[in-house]
Amino acid sequence: MTNKKVLGTVMIIVACTFWGISGLFAKALFNASTEITSMWVTQTRMISAGIILLIISQFKGDQPFKIFKNLHDAWVIFAYGFFGLVPVQYGYFMAVQFGNASIATVLQFLGPFFIIAYVAVFRHIPPRRIEIISALIAFAGVFILATHGQLNHMAITPLVLFWGLVAAVGVATNTLIPQQMLRTNRVPSLVVTGWGLLFAGLSLLAIHPAQPHVPNLPIVWICWLGILVIGTLIPFQLANNSLKYIDATTFSLMDAFEPLAATIGSVLLFNLHMTGMDIVGSILVIVAVLAINIRIPQHHEGENIA
Repeated sequence: MTNKKVLGTVMIIVACTFWGISGLFAKALFNASTEITSMWVTQTRMISAGIILLIISQFKGDQPFKIFKNLHDAWVIFAYGFFGLVPVQYGYFMAVQFGNASIATVLQFLGPFFIIAYVAVFRHIPPRRIEIISALIAFAGVFILATHGQLNHMAITPLVLFWGLVAAVGVATNTLIPQQMLRTNRVPSLVVTGWGLLFAGLSLLAIHPAQPHVPNLPIVWICWLGILVIGTLIPFQLANNSLKYIDATTFSLMDAFEPLAATIGSVLLFNLHMTGMDIVGSILVIVAVLAINIRIPQHHEGENIA
């Protein structure tokens, strides 16, 4: 493994761990007040982080407003924000709000299978046998998580399952849309992340302008800052930079650290009780995603979704 690939791998591990921790801040925020909504958290997080990153990029000399001279680049970044960042963040927070950080991150972890589906449909690259087997294992894992093996019983609500899968789709689009732009260094990653977040946040604000009454409590602002800094500013920049050195499959593989951090944190901080079925289902999903990253050099899998 080259030094650059090691660097990219470490960057995405830290990013995914921070994303897992951010789910814990979000759960604490929702517990602090029923007035606080996932929409408000997503809007304020994205807009604030986007503005901060763009200010930093301006001071670095990245010329963030230069993207508007190239409408294609501007459109790609808007698409990254609206079709990538919105579902991955809003879907995730909705799953956390109505469930918990652990189940939200496990469902979000299904993102690589949507990448495989995209590659098969739009790039006409059929899935490998291991990918088909892994998809079946992942489906079994989600089925166990959702029903605990009982067809007439839902262990998690359909709402949590739906928003968790929306977040998983967002993982795929969030990974694929900006990858070519970042790899060619056509636009600095700080600019891509900053505008993507700002476009996404402003789009949600336009769609849903009504704002809730947020109580002015220390715990609220501490958790919100934790989401902004630990859950947004640091990990999104690390993740985008990592795509310069690693492919999308390695990116997805390292994402295993997110459900791990969220689950451990939920057990320690929120007394989450995981049944045997929860553990089995989570393990099946994680193992399935790890399995699709098994490398067979002569097939050059990493090129499939680059």
